[in-house]
Amino acid sequence: MLYDTFESIVDDGPGSLRAGCCMNEPMWIVFEVSGTIELSSHLDVSSYKTIDGRGQRIKLTRNGIRLKECEHVIICNLEFEGGIGDEIDAIEIKPNSKHIWIDRCSLKDYKDGLIDITHQSTFITISRCHFSNQDKVMLIGASPLHIGDRCIFVTIHHCFFDGTRQRHPRVRFAKVHLYNNYTSDWGIYAVCASVEAEIYSQCNVYEAGQRKEAFKYLTEKAADKEEASTGSIISDDDLFMDDTQSGLLEPICSSFHPSQHYETWTVMSATNELKHVLQHCTGWLDVPRPPGE
Repeated sequence: MLYDTFESIVDDGPGSLRAGCCMNEPMWIVFEVSGTIELSSHLDVSSYKTIDGRGQRIKLTRNGIRLKECEHVIICNLEFEGGIGDEIDAIEIKPNSKHIWIDRCSLKDYKDGLIDITHQSTFITISRCHFSNQDKVMLIGASPLHIGDRCIFVTIHHCFFDGTRQRHPRVRFAKVHLYNNYTSDWGIYAVCASVEAEIYSQCNVYEAGQRKEAFKYLTEKAADKEEASTGSIISDDDLFMDDTQSGLLEPICSSFHPSQHYETWTVMSATNELKHVLQHCTGWLDVPRPPGE
């Protein structure tokens, strides 16, 4: 593993983050300066890269990161803000990418979405992130035409969806494990299950604002089916605060359980204490880079 330290916040050229992300070698990328990198286009990241913002404050703006046909990528402790353009996402994971970990990032204010996971990208983990000031947050599964997205598996845990409008996430075809997240004051819904989605919502905190129902179901027709269908949501010890309504329907032919993908995971009970932890300990944090990195 190569370690590359960046002392510049320019968008392109020798010594830039863009130059490091496209190299063929496995690389752990860290920063010696704080600042904002104004991306002139998508920042493409190749396989076996860690972009580690610990120890500094790095903000990416105007464009976003694209993880295209890559694997084993970690993005940690960065800020994403101010995407310009109707089709610009903060983080776009497609096509055919796998083993991706997005950890402790703050994401807001992109014209399209914050995270898209589509086109047969799978084994994705989103953890300890803070999402705010946004309409469409996270899409998993491209459209009813993309039946290959049945392979997608995503874990989302310890995230704070902070007054964002919808898609926390919206899911087509994929299997998604949500646990220990806090979703508050959504504009349309918290979680949406569409065609053949299988969502396991475990020990999450849902706190409504004006829109009371947390779960929404949409019916769409898969390209290889004759009839339209919706998805399935299983709620396991979730906390629906105050007058929040689950909106939960009986699961439709769902056999998905997270234990099919990992043997153990650590879950806290859905409580006010969990809510307060997630309000203060998600997203970019001023934490030092570990010694030796």
